[in-house]
Amino acid sequence: MSLQWMTWPQLFGESREGVGAYIISYLFYIVWALLFAALSASLVRMFAPYACGSGIPEIKTILSGFIIRGYLGKWTLIIKVVGLILSVSSGLSLGKEGPMVHIASCLGNILSYLFPKYGRNEAKKREILSAAAAAGVSVAFGAPIGGVLFSLEEVSYYFPLKTLWRSFFCALIAAFILRSINPFGNEHSVLFFVEYNKPWIFFELIPFVGLGIIGGVIAAIFIKANIYWCRYRKFSKLGQYPVTEVLVVTLVTAVIAYPNPYTRMNTSQLIYLLFNQCGISNSDPLCRYNRNFTDVNSAIERAAATTEVYNAMGLLFLALLLKLVMTVFTFGIKVPCGLFIPSLALGAIAGRIVGIGMEQLAYNYQNIWIFSGECSTGDDCITPGLYAMVGAAAVLGGVTRMTVSLVVIMFELTGGVRYIVPLMAAAMASKWVGDALGRQGIYDAHIALNGYPFLDSKDEFQHTSLAADVMQPKRNETLAVITQDSMTVDDVETLLKETEHNGYPVVVSKESQYLVGFVLRRDLNLAIGKQRELLKYEVYRSCGCFVRMRR
Repeated sequence: MSLQWMTWPQLFGESREGVGAYIISYLFYIVWALLFAALSASLVRMFAPYACGSGIPEIKTILSGFIIRGYLGKWTLIIKVVGLILSVSSGLSLGKEGPMVHIASCLGNILSYLFPKYGRNEAKKREILSAAAAAGVSVAFGAPIGGVLFSLEEVSYYFPLKTLWRSFFCALIAAFILRSINPFGNEHSVLFFVEYNKPWIFFELIPFVGLGIIGGVIAAIFIKANIYWCRYRKFSKLGQYPVTEVLVVTLVTAVIAYPNPYTRMNTSQLIYLLFNQCGISNSDPLCRYNRNFTDVNSAIERAAATTEVYNAMGLLFLALLLKLVMTVFTFGIKVPCGLFIPSLALGAIAGRIVGIGMEQLAYNYQNIWIFSGECSTGDDCITPGLYAMVGAAAVLGGVTRMTVSLVVIMFELTGGVRYIVPLMAAAMASKWVGDALGRQGIYDAHIALNGYPFLDSKDEFQHTSLAADVMQPKRNETLAVITQDSMTVDDVETLLKETEHNGYPVVVSKESQYLVGFVLRRDLNLAIGKQRELLKYEVYRSCGCFVRMRR
């Protein structure tokens, strides 16, 4: 018995092609997208509101020392996993890589309670969370070294040497398990393995830097538009209907995505297609050249683009605009959603368009001095897939403002170690342009939008006030202190009534001001209450004595 795959049109008695088949496929595409998105949003709303979004802004805040109760709990973990599967399956313009960091951090937090040394110590627990963040990137991209550097550069606030090697070990184990499972279905255990026949040429650094500039501009536009929309959502009635917003965004995304083959396909498949080098077996319109292969087994071609290639470029440009707009509205809705894959897709589209343009320029003007050395042999000296890879790094770098970890993640992600220099050039140009157009990356911008108490070590402040100007009491006022053995209970109660401090320094005397300890307001009230029960009316004339306890 053999099973045969049937499309929805065939199930309803239609052929695979034709207007009827197209309409049926279109309708079911929309229905399934709405169903998956509705399930994801409903689960988040009912069981774990913290499971929405990327999670990286909150993880950064937690690793800086702030505690968000329940954010790394078991219900958040369960709903994040299930909701992420559903939201990615809905076809929304989002990714799963950012939420993988949140999922790994939830696991790290839950497992830390098995060891009292870490579960009861928030500082020790943050070391585990830093290692967990590295493991999350390691399994998301198949990039263990990039995961460690991501945790160091982007997420962690305090990253000592001992945390570095622990994160490295954690990412190593995660990569080993990933290799054993092999979810990518290839022997390389990376998400987008590429192999180009031609190395990059020195003059290509100019378009690579240009791609970095384009990536920085795209990233700045995205960040400003997304923050504007998220702020509007937060302070308007729209924020009161999260499930409705998810359904509307999903409906619009599905309606405009299906007609374009490059927005209809899975985003990871689109990135892989754009990264690839055209060969004989590749039938996509992007590879419909007037081929004149130098060898039957070679992918190097003398490439004159046909009309189909230019039509595909037009569809890619339209896909770039649509994905940019839909990602602006998608990132921040109440479903688990990441930003890495949409950013890579935006950059890959822009890079492929620039790459094809450079390829045709080199083919049609081989005698120009800049092309005459490498491009005059009759072979295609430009690889558009490489431009897609560089463009992807540029936009992702502009959005997140990563540099070192970005380059390492990209060459681990693709296996393209020999293309580190183009990636570095694009990443630096993108960061410079992004910083010029807006100081904050997307995660820092969302931290500021949500009002999290995150003190960025990179921020610079102009200090115009002295500590003496803001301290209590002022310079010429009496210090609110308690003497060690010369104050009555009545004096202490008067001090408690006149001030609102939560604690008071204990000094030898008001003349010497020699500090011997510190007492909490709560403890003073408790001690006075107990003495009042014992001594009744004599308590107010009693003298208090403060003794430092030795441990």
